[in-house]
Amino acid sequence: MKISILGRNTGRGRRGRTSAAVALGAVLALTATACGDDGSGSGEGAEGSGTGKIVFWDNNGGVRTDIWKEVIADFEKANPDIDVQYVGIASTEYQSKVDTAIQGGGLPDVGGISASMLAGFAAQGALEPLDERLEGSSLNGKLNKDMIESLRAAGGGDDQLYSVPTSANNGVLYYRTDMFEKAGLEEPTTWDRFFEAAEKLTDKGSNRFGYTIRGGAGSIAQALDAMYGQSGITSFWDSTGKKTTVNDPKNVKALEKYAALFKKVTPAADLNNDFTKMVAQWDSGEIGMLNHNLGSYQDHVKALGVEKFRGIPQPVGPDGKRVQVSNPVDGIGLFKSSKNKDAAWKFIEFAASAQSNSKFNESAGQVPAHADAAKDAWIAKAEPTKLAAQALSDGSTTIVQLPYYLPDWNTISKADNEPNFQKVLLGDMSAKDFLDGIAEQLNAAQAEWDEQMG
Repeated sequence: MKISILGRNTGRGRRGRTSAAVALGAVLALTATACGDDGSGSGEGAEGSGTGKIVFWDNNGGVRTDIWKEVIADFEKANPDIDVQYVGIASTEYQSKVDTAIQGGGLPDVGGISASMLAGFAAQGALEPLDERLEGSSLNGKLNKDMIESLRAAGGGDDQLYSVPTSANNGVLYYRTDMFEKAGLEEPTTWDRFFEAAEKLTDKGSNRFGYTIRGGAGSIAQALDAMYGQSGITSFWDSTGKKTTVNDPKNVKALEKYAALFKKVTPAADLNNDFTKMVAQWDSGEIGMLNHNLGSYQDHVKALGVEKFRGIPQPVGPDGKRVQVSNPVDGIGLFKSSKNKDAAWKFIEFAASAQSNSKFNESAGQVPAHADAAKDAWIAKAEPTKLAAQALSDGSTTIVQLPYYLPDWNTISKADNEPNFQKVLLGDMSAKDFLDGIAEQLNAAQAEWDEQMG
């Protein structure tokens, strides 16, 4: 199974350390629970005895807590001399928690490290390079090569691997088949059909809406997907590689059309909804369509049953081509300050093994990183995962690679601009001003990156 989700080619050579200031969150309440770091921040740590206690921070706590606890229980049964302390952290808080711990101490031994946040952590010297460990591991040659290269590219210009891939995600358009059939609507496989359905399924008097839009945490990624999907622009940078296409007039027009859906065909509560609230609202209400990813599939099955909805790849444009922005590959990293790296690596190996990787991704509804897990029967039964894997491998989809390698990417695409996107939804800021602002930040970040890379 080929997953075409590689990051920007950042070249080789020594990665320069970012001079950008790292935004720090509130004082880390979890510091006292971590045994992996003695307070020395991103110190070198030690291999340790290979036994005893290690601390694992889950970068999607709450959503993935139950399945991670299953994997940990399996690991502890197979390794009775190692105790894994699980700490679940919400995805919206994870980066600030880790950044704070890097600066002030209290890092865990192991943590979830996706492509979207990898560059910032690696630039601060917080992560252990994993190439040599992987080469000597039972995982060597068994992990999806594209996922590995995506994480390698996201880590910076030194071409090192700082996170072992566990899964790939993909954008999905979930729609209520029962509502579509009742309204006599065709499946929303094109953007024209999507907008038509959003309008026709809305009946505010009956509290029914055609769509739910993400206006809270994580809103920028969903907006980018809708923009590039409609505009058909296939590269995040222009031909020079120095100027982003985010504020291309075609993208501006696409965002204007997308943002105009707010309150017209969506609930007003969407303004502040992150993905958990948005998913819960869709599962319990009368809303026709939802853009999310493979991760919420099991939630929909539990709430609605498989007969009331489908999850399909994102709509295609007028030319019949599908364009999507890249979803970050998820993985597990080893923090350099760990005093028990041997035991921590054993946990990473186990979590990424075929059996554990299959179990995790069946629960998450995502595409496994382990080649043997990717062949398991459950994938054929989980329709959105099967369709996503096909769309990523059959040539029907072009992926716009987001610049995860920029240390400032996560801050620019989240904290810096999510409040401004809310202003766009409310009509207090134009789509052009919003995208021009993001473009200015991105172009400056790229220029700094190019300078550091020499």
